[in-house]
Amino acid sequence: MPIHAELRRHATATPDKPAVVIDGGALSYGKLYTRSRAIYRFFQGLPGTNRRTIDLPGVEKLVALSLGNHLGFAEHFVAATALPNACAVIDPMMPAERIEPILDRLAPDVLVVDDEASPSAEIGRRLGILVVIAGAEPFDLSALGEDLPDADGIFLIGFTSGTTAEPKAYYRSREQWRRSLDRGRLVFELQNAPSTLCPGALAHGLALYALVEALDAGATFHSVRKWDAGAVARTLASEEIERLVAVPTHIAGIARVWAGEPALNSLRDVLTAGAKLNLNEVESMRRLFPKARIREYYGASEIGFMTVSTLAGGETDFPIDRVGQAYPGVVISIRDPEDNDVGTDVPGTIVVNSDLIADGYLWGDDGQAFRVTPAGATVGDLGEIDTNGMLRVIGRAGGMMISGGNNVYPAEVESALKTCPGVEEAVVFGLQDDYYGQRIVAVVSGETIGAKIVADHCAGKLARFKIPRQFYQIASWPMTNSGKIARGQVQASVISGDGLVLLLSA
Repeated sequence: MPIHAELRRHATATPDKPAVVIDGGALSYGKLYTRSRAIYRFFQGLPGTNRRTIDLPGVEKLVALSLGNHLGFAEHFVAATALPNACAVIDPMMPAERIEPILDRLAPDVLVVDDEASPSAEIGRRLGILVVIAGAEPFDLSALGEDLPDADGIFLIGFTSGTTAEPKAYYRSREQWRRSLDRGRLVFELQNAPSTLCPGALAHGLALYALVEALDAGATFHSVRKWDAGAVARTLASEEIERLVAVPTHIAGIARVWAGEPALNSLRDVLTAGAKLNLNEVESMRRLFPKARIREYYGASEIGFMTVSTLAGGETDFPIDRVGQAYPGVVISIRDPEDNDVGTDVPGTIVVNSDLIADGYLWGDDGQAFRVTPAGATVGDLGEIDTNGMLRVIGRAGGMMISGGNNVYPAEVESALKTCPGVEEAVVFGLQDDYYGQRIVAVVSGETIGAKIVADHCAGKLARFKIPRQFYQIASWPMTNSGKIARGQVQASVISGDGLVLLLSA
């Protein structure tokens, strides 16, 4: 990780200050650095695998973490990202059939889990991977060894949804995140180390980056083991939390459970990402966090920060329909299908030039969701930019949905649905939803089947956030002239209730 020198400085200057607090358990900066050094020494003493076939230049030990929001996540992540190591962060909530091919292809030297009976642990042992249980102390705290080394090179492997069921593996270098963190201290005003709460999953980019930037700044990072809107709201009310980083769905959940309670006045900053805030959401947040500056950023795991905006509480509040101006060091252009710059106030593909762009994919590159051209990089989003450099995002190319701040591709959900007994064909799309941003809806054909049966089947195939919230059945698909399903007509029928589709009961 590109912040080991900063961690050492904080551990020396403020050893007793809490670095990470999760569900009441705390780890100080002094203990975080001490334990990370011991874990690093343990990792370095492990025999390396000879099964790995993927090319990771400069990486000697690859550590896979499938820990969730465990208090031990930070210390293992710090050790796993010190030179010459790299870390792959795997969401333990993924279905086992998604985790197994990831571990098989990565062939990590060691897999760290939170429970010896977890699906990840069982898969790791079956594949012959050394499995370590966080908290079981397999390392020697009396033999700390050298300070944690840091330099350039690959340090992180992450996973993002693709147009198929297989998660796509991208990799990041230390210098990319170091540049991003250096700029972020100024952009987000982190010099005074504001205590930060992020209730999202550490296996996902938003929360993982929030953890790293908090540790870089010497702040206390708060989170929860499992999402609970009430618990998060009570933490905001009882702790001296100054900064909240969350997707809009989390904030909407907090607002619901805290309705009628006193405003949360300790918040000074609220930062959101993952879905565009609307006016009602901003107004609700103003009531909930009356003293907070409300900001949002637009970005992608493969590209990093693209824009940042202040929607309320700033010297100048940005228009609600825009996602802001380019992040420092980022140049944004709008391109036509031939990669020509179309200029201002003309829609096209959003293309980014910056030094924060990921190196690429280890696997899963379909050439659609993430492309690098001579003009720059794009994840296929469509938008337009005005004469003031303000970007408006129009939509996601390829029909990608954002539900609860998570990227969901219809093709992946449709593939899972079509493996359900009785389902012949399926169409999936997102509908506007005040809580989720987009509510995932599925229309299926075949035998009459209950929604719960289909949902239960999906639970074994998909992450929870990808399972449709509503299921409809259709007897006969409307078709285009080319013989394809007329998806727009199917979606219009769900919205209008014209009788073409029938809502399935639970």
